[in-house]
Amino acid sequence: MDHQKLILDRLTTILSETDASNSAKLLKMVDEAGRIFIGGAGRSLLVSRFFAMRLVHAGYNVSMIGEVVTPAIKAGDLLILVSGSGGTETLLPFVKKAKSVGAKLAVVSMKKSSPMADAADLTIQIGNDNSFPLTKGMPMGSQFELSTLLFLEAAISELIFAKGLTEEGMRAIHANLE
Repeated sequence: MDHQKLILDRLTTILSETDASNSAKLLKMVDEAGRIFIGGAGRSLLVSRFFAMRLVHAGYNVSMIGEVVTPAIKAGDLLILVSGSGGTETLLPFVKKAKSVGAKLAVVSMKKSSPMADAADLTIQIGNDNSFPLTKGMPMGSQFELSTLLFLEAAISELIFAKGLTEEGMRAIHANLE
């Protein structure tokens, strides 16, 4: 069995079932935000970190939620959460806090409706309600996390083209204390 083909075929199918116009909507929210706060839990947190890093490279003011140096979220800011279920208990207080101070909320999820999605200003459903069948070889969320990673990387690609960003310019912002 070609395991790379198995994974790539599943991701291609999921992304073909994803509303690509949501990328432009997310980027508009990013552009309009004062500051951007990003988070997730587990492997979704790892995916959210990829996106946060690229936004920093693109020149945005980005903080990861839960870090000791993360400032307070305020009106005009944007919280982006990645959660397959849209109901991750540890993230729900962040939703409540962001909404209570007047910040915008974007949720990336495999569910169109969930506690997070229902509170969001933008819900990006990766795939559709039938896009994530049990698939041997892609356990416990792999399909969601990998397709979300590709969706968000494509959004960064869209941003690079729209803003005329260069590799050199992005590299100049890249961390140099690592």
